[in-house]
Amino acid sequence: MGFCLPHILAFLTLTLVACHAALPPQLYWNSVLPNSKMPKAISELLQPGKPGGTNVNVGKGGVHVEAGKGKPGGGTNVTVGGKGGVGVNAGKGTNVGVGKGGVSVNTGHKGKPVHVGVTPGPNPFVYKYAATETQLHQDPNVAIFFLEKDMRPGTTMKLHFTTNSNTQTFVPRETAESIPFSSNRLPEIFNQFSVKSGSVEADIIKGTIQECENPAIRGEEKYCATSLESMIDFSTSRLGGENVRAISTEAGIGATLQKYTIASGAKKLAADKSVVCHKQNYPYAVFYCHATKTTRAYVVPLKGADGVNVKAVAVCHTDTSDWNPKHLSFQVLKVKPGTVPVCHFLPSDHVVWVPNQKST
Repeated sequence: MGFCLPHILAFLTLTLVACHAALPPQLYWNSVLPNSKMPKAISELLQPGKPGGTNVNVGKGGVHVEAGKGKPGGGTNVTVGGKGGVGVNAGKGTNVGVGKGGVSVNTGHKGKPVHVGVTPGPNPFVYKYAATETQLHQDPNVAIFFLEKDMRPGTTMKLHFTTNSNTQTFVPRETAESIPFSSNRLPEIFNQFSVKSGSVEADIIKGTIQECENPAIRGEEKYCATSLESMIDFSTSRLGGENVRAISTEAGIGATLQKYTIASGAKKLAADKSVVCHKQNYPYAVFYCHATKTTRAYVVPLKGADGVNVKAVAVCHTDTSDWNPKHLSFQVLKVKPGTVPVCHFLPSDHVVWVPNQKST
């Protein structure tokens, strides 16, 4: 199992050269959102190219192709999915690794540990899916659900905030638009990335595209952004203009698996509308975004048992009546659809967009 390195190198080189004159993603952000700070969840996915030699760098942990100059053993490196994802390194031999990937959050509810997983199992941020037994009982990944009434100082939760391992980076919009992104063109996509049909990599690509193509639930508008520019455009258009801000959870290196206590100072972000974007597994950065007018977003300070501080972003859904009755959140919280607001913390590689108004 592996990638055809010369093919992917040639393909990405051609697409990047073709869009050389386009406005880079960082400059596009600055031009559209000059008064908004770029959150770490986005800035760390922008990787500048390296000087010298032939270098096509769409990011550490994303699709990274580097034709090394004067390096022993060749020095061509292609990584899809980052640490724990799918990696290919062609130098002195070719190594391919497939792991679980994702960002780990391990949570407890009412004093009893509940392990919530994203892979394997349906995405917990897609609310039409029922949870699987694996999701309910297997550790790792990214969701913690809680009730809005419990978001008060003194509440404790067992969490695991890790550094991002899902580090596929952004490609320019023109590059993303030149690469097919459709279930009808899967053979072409597999061919372009030298992925064998039926492989783990192929299943990841297929699953992400299919989820992006599935219809949204009532009351939500969904969109899969294949570039930072398209995510900016979708979010600003759905929030009524360019006066918006993007925020993400900020967890330090020492934010390990432990009990966290909600500290005083939680802030509700103005307006009951938002666009929440969840990072997907794909050869380059793709975000599953959904816009809704039935959410409340908060910035919540957490204090770890060892003293570490985390600034967590929480999103509370005020209307869950159209969610699957067997969705993970209802099974964890023991509540029914449409009865109470359901909240969750965002992993550190996800982003929430809100109108740029003063927090309360």
